[in-house]
Amino acid sequence: MWGFGNIYVTPDSLGPKVINEIDVTRHIINYLPQYVEEGTRMVSAIAPGVLGTTGIETVEILKGIVDNINPKLVIVIDALASRSIERISSTVQLSDTGIVPGAGVGNTRSEISIKTLGIPVIAIGIPTVVETAVLVNDCLDIFISKLQDEAKSNEYLNKLKEEDNYEEIKEALIPKDYNLIVTPKEIDELIENMKDIVAQGINKSL
Repeated sequence: MWGFGNIYVTPDSLGPKVINEIDVTRHIINYLPQYVEEGTRMVSAIAPGVLGTTGIETVEILKGIVDNINPKLVIVIDALASRSIERISSTVQLSDTGIVPGAGVGNTRSEISIKTLGIPVIAIGIPTVVETAVLVNDCLDIFISKLQDEAKSNEYLNKLKEEDNYEEIKEALIPKDYNLIVTPKEIDELIENMKDIVAQGINKSL
């Protein structure tokens, strides 16, 4: 079990906080097997931090662990950047193709997948932030819908709403460094709720 993210940055703390709630069993099965219920899987969990605080790429740490304990599967948990406001804290993304940490906020790190580790990787992610460009694009759609409801619609507004304006908005914001990463004001509570949901689901499945 691997928890990506920085526990000191609330929107990015999902992974480490889930790890704190995981029922780890590898050491108990190895040393006190008589106290383990039959059928319990061997589980290890770690949240080593981020490159900015460790100086080590995530994939380098993970490769060392995989080479030494030879797990059958790696489950990674991470906070995501979303392309929709509606998905923040309301979507759980499951994937068996791996994950690229930092890709959602333009800080792409090395890929974590069966290709880089040699074993299957399941990624669990929940969106916790959006870019300003996403915010503006979604708000533009909402505003156009409001105008349409008030019978102020025209062909230009219909065309504008049908198009995805994210890239154009992003290009306009980037030169002024206005394409900020935005998170809801209640993110502390959302992280706590999401942490419990993910950890309980993993614990029950294992």
